[in-house]
Amino acid sequence: MKNHIRLIVAWLLVAASCGNDWKPNFPVRELFEEGRFVFEQNCIVCHGQFGDGTGELSPGLSIKPRSFRTGVFKYRTTPVGKMPTNDDLKRTVRDGITGTAMGMFTNLRQEELNAVVEYIKGFSRKWKDPANYAPPIKFPVTPAWFGDATKRKLEEDSGAALYQTHCVACHGKDGAGDGPAAAALKDDLGNPAQPADLRARFYRNGDEPHDIYRVLSLGISGTPMVSWEATLTSEQRWQLAAYLRKLSAVSKE
Repeated sequence: MKNHIRLIVAWLLVAASCGNDWKPNFPVRELFEEGRFVFEQNCIVCHGQFGDGTGELSPGLSIKPRSFRTGVFKYRTTPVGKMPTNDDLKRTVRDGITGTAMGMFTNLRQEELNAVVEYIKGFSRKWKDPANYAPPIKFPVTPAWFGDATKRKLEEDSGAALYQTHCVACHGKDGAGDGPAAAALKDDLGNPAQPADLRARFYRNGDEPHDIYRVLSLGISGTPMVSWEATLTSEQRWQLAAYLRKLSAVSKE
């Protein structure tokens, strides 16, 4: 009873600090059974019966399926260390993660998508603690100079210098993911964490400037990819995003 009261008080404090139009997306148990069916039909082969990432296909995958039991999710719009929003989870399920075995599940109806997200949330106790929640971050709009080739070139040049200072150790001089630190990198479960090949035609969580800016700002939870929000200014993150877009564009020429 005391724990229940503590959770209610904690939720009220979090909600009050974030405004009246936001509330934590606690698991909805009424959707668990439908979500279980969707999970078993589409997800269990990689993520496993218990959501621990040890499905029958997992041993053969170089990039291991996420363990939902840790309550750590790579891609989100919420602050570092906080649970993703329902929309964050739906975006990953629907759009997949390029360069991994996580495909696009555009075949799912909206009701199925909603249900499987709630079922996934049932694998970790972190979803029950209000302290683990925060509202999504409101990111700035993409600078107008992205649409001006001449101005964008100047920003890309600044981004190139930032890349050489902050990114080469992991991603390598040319963005191939072969930096001097790459071989020793591990994720939060001790699996090898190969840095992304930034020359790839598509990036894992979106290719638009605002997608890249979001990842630079928030990092990728559970991996060595840290948040650069405290290190680089907003302007510098946009410049770096512009340079990364240029690196990716090279492979499209």
